[in-house]
Amino acid sequence: MFDKVLVANRGEIAVRVMRACAEFGVDTVAVYSDADKHGGHVRYADEAYNVGPARAADSYLDGEAVVDAARAADADAIHPGYGFLAENAEFAARVEGADGITWIGPSSDAMERLGEKTHARRVMADADVPIVPGTTEPVTEPEAVREFGDEHGYPVAIKAEGGGGGRGMKVVESAEEAEEALESAKREGEAYFSNDSVYLERYLQTPRHVEVQIVADDPDAGASDDGNGDPSDDTFGDGGGSLDESDVVHLGERDCSLQRRHQKVIEEGPSPALSDKLREKIGEAARRGVAAADYTNAGTVEFLVEEDPDRDPDEPLGPDTPFYFLEVNTRIQVEHTVTEELTGIDIVKEQLRVASGEGLSVSQDDVELSGHAIEFRINAENAAEEFQPANEGSLETYDPPGGIGVRVDDALRQGDELVTDYDSMIAKLIVWGEDRGECLARSKRALAEYDIDGVITIVPFHRLMLGDERFVDGTHTTKYLDEELDRERIQDAQRQWGSETIGSADGDEDEEVTEREFTVEVNGKRFEVELEERGAPAIPVPEGGTSGGGGGQQRPPQATSDDGGDSGVDVAEGGEAIEAEMQGTILSVDVSEGEEVAAGDVVCVLEAMKMENDVVAERGGTVASVQVADGDSVDMGDVLVVLE
Repeated sequence: MFDKVLVANRGEIAVRVMRACAEFGVDTVAVYSDADKHGGHVRYADEAYNVGPARAADSYLDGEAVVDAARAADADAIHPGYGFLAENAEFAARVEGADGITWIGPSSDAMERLGEKTHARRVMADADVPIVPGTTEPVTEPEAVREFGDEHGYPVAIKAEGGGGGRGMKVVESAEEAEEALESAKREGEAYFSNDSVYLERYLQTPRHVEVQIVADDPDAGASDDGNGDPSDDTFGDGGGSLDESDVVHLGERDCSLQRRHQKVIEEGPSPALSDKLREKIGEAARRGVAAADYTNAGTVEFLVEEDPDRDPDEPLGPDTPFYFLEVNTRIQVEHTVTEELTGIDIVKEQLRVASGEGLSVSQDDVELSGHAIEFRINAENAAEEFQPANEGSLETYDPPGGIGVRVDDALRQGDELVTDYDSMIAKLIVWGEDRGECLARSKRALAEYDIDGVITIVPFHRLMLGDERFVDGTHTTKYLDEELDRERIQDAQRQWGSETIGSADGDEDEEVTEREFTVEVNGKRFEVELEERGAPAIPVPEGGTSGGGGGQQRPPQATSDDGGDSGVDVAEGGEAIEAEMQGTILSVDVSEGEEVAAGDVVCVLEAMKMENDVVAERGGTVASVQVADGDSVDMGDVLVVLE
């Protein structure tokens, strides 16, 4: 087993991985940006290193900085978590090539093979895994889209090769939409994945999203152990086509059909819609496909299952129900916790075992599913306002639920400031019951107990779903939230159970405290320093600071903004600074310096919350400067273009 693991992530997933390491007696290293210097994962780790400023591209996505931190900490392995660099084959290869550091995940070669969606479709088809009718080569011309639609019917889905979670996917309802949708999908693919290649699929009208959790190892690959007790410098085979179906263990399925704009909101397992025979067919298809791809470590094989809109809720889908391969997620998933509650298997520990050369601790015969589990994503979003993410706030009250069958994965604590530079997830609530009925009832109790104040969340939305007939019956599809659910019901739920309070908790700065903790950085490494003065007055706090001891909170002082709110962009008198109205990614810049624009002209396209938003000039003028480029991440209030 490893001695020290660096977790190249943040928030709850970083803490989740660190907990598994701690149970193995493995030390952990956190990396953090300037925005996360007081983050929960930093508090939990044994060591922590700053890897850059708040912008993800300059910190968590800086592969070189992450590997440099691992070297500085003398870590012998890197775990990527999910998101950020977790599915970046180039970063995996960088780690694999770093002397003395092991990559905890599938090989970069396997990630490359399955990351290219057209290649993955070919692999699965060769393994007799059903795939949605579509192209196995990228398309570049609108005519190819129209020809595909004429052959297979509309709507048609255009998908980015490197996409996922709905990004880089456009739905074409008619031939007239082909050209615009193709260009939009290519633009998003380039902005998000540095790859504008796209492919086509028939767009299913009533799909369920069902995914199979797998863990795999190749016992024949073996290890060349040099006998020094350090697994990081032993060599392991990369499969080479030797993986057998028996080397792949599937841990059951999860149903992730409750989605908003292709983003999962609630996940559960087992699926309430599948019969046992259909469940087994899908699980075995996942094993075949993973073996054919020569894929090891943990991963998820995602499928679309055709739902019958006229189905009786008491009659699950039978073994002849069509299902199709969607993609393989070459990492740990947000919702892996559902599977852990059903099986009792710690998936992160299995990842560590495989990467260190110990091999899997379970076989297919060992896997037994017990009961039912549901995961609720506790996001800092206002569901009544199209799930708009919160842009500020502090956890004035944070009291998560407990009791039998209730698990909370989080990293924040009461008094913490909300960091809005990244995703909106605060925590994950996972509830288990002997059956789905008990799980739903227990979920109602747990969500009612979840006490959060100071930050708006989607807890009211979750409570609404637990009384929603379609969800309770298990007959919903991936389109239910976007196309069928009455928006007024969400607003009513927010009024009934929600809190609009946005603010920050102020510590009692008048309280005299003689014991203090300080956080300092020396050459980029974080240290915790304790200072005790007996019989001395309280240490003075600079104006606007926090005492660090108010309310008995034993944690480092919270971060405060040091940018003064000044954009640093000069605007001439009578000119216009066009700012981002929300956090997002610049898909295209449509103007250049010196260009004349009129009121209402589009100056750039901003993607936020799965939607493209045209950013327009309110007044006419000449472009004095362009502050952004294609692919840039921007925060609300950032200046995009200056007119004069």
